[in-house]
Amino acid sequence: MKDLIRESAKDRILIAAHRGVAGGNIPCNTEAAFEAALYQGADILELDIERSLDGELFILHPGMEMMHLRSRRPITTMTAKKVKKLRYHNFDGTATQEGLMTLDEALEAFGHRCFINLDKFWSNIDKISQTVRRHNLQDRVIAKSAPKKKAIDMLEQVAPDIPFLHIIRKEDNITDELLKRDIRLIGAEVLFEKEDEELADPAYIKKMQDQGLLLWVNSILYNYKSILAAGFTDDVSVTGKPDEGWGRLAQMGYNIIQTDWVLPLRLYLEEKGYNKNK
Repeated sequence: MKDLIRESAKDRILIAAHRGVAGGNIPCNTEAAFEAALYQGADILELDIERSLDGELFILHPGMEMMHLRSRRPITTMTAKKVKKLRYHNFDGTATQEGLMTLDEALEAFGHRCFINLDKFWSNIDKISQTVRRHNLQDRVIAKSAPKKKAIDMLEQVAPDIPFLHIIRKEDNITDELLKRDIRLIGAEVLFEKEDEELADPAYIKKMQDQGLLLWVNSILYNYKSILAAGFTDDVSVTGKPDEGWGRLAQMGYNIIQTDWVLPLRLYLEEKGYNKNK
């Protein structure tokens, strides 16, 4: 099966914007953050999904209510009407005019302008899948999960039409099995602490791509203790050494890089000849 995202990644590295592009007065996971990401050249918007008490799907990282909304209450304990009154806060902790988008609103606004990574898909798989189908966006979304049997069984039963990346760390002992399942497998998100691990091996990368599978890698750094890509990070890249961060990931051949710094990454990839101007 040909997938739109796999076709898009044939000749260039796709850029995934981690929760959009945030900074200054623009909080992450908001309409403004997503608009900023697309303005800077993102191909994929990564967004987080949480559910209100009465079942409405909103864009918010679960457990981040205090950090992002200055609210001590999880939105899972609030009705949608109350959630819609909340406002995101900026990097100084000041309330903005940005409320929480619903998943319907996000898909309506951005689903036909880029690809959408539906993070936290597994907590509400059935309802999220139904929402995606209602907007006819099965070719423009990406779901990800660790390849646990329960998750794959559920994917096969509830969402076999949703493009899927399995998340693996250090080594891959599951892809061959997943290719036999009735799911829409388009690749894997790889996490590795050292460059000599299997998931960073050129032979492994080539093998996956020869099977038509994409490889998603993360230059984001949300916790310095959590090593996602052997230290080839956004922090290294935007503090004067992009060849030692983004450059290494591009050279290794990954198809998708998730970043918090969309514009600098885009300009770097264009300057080095990895991507042509869009």
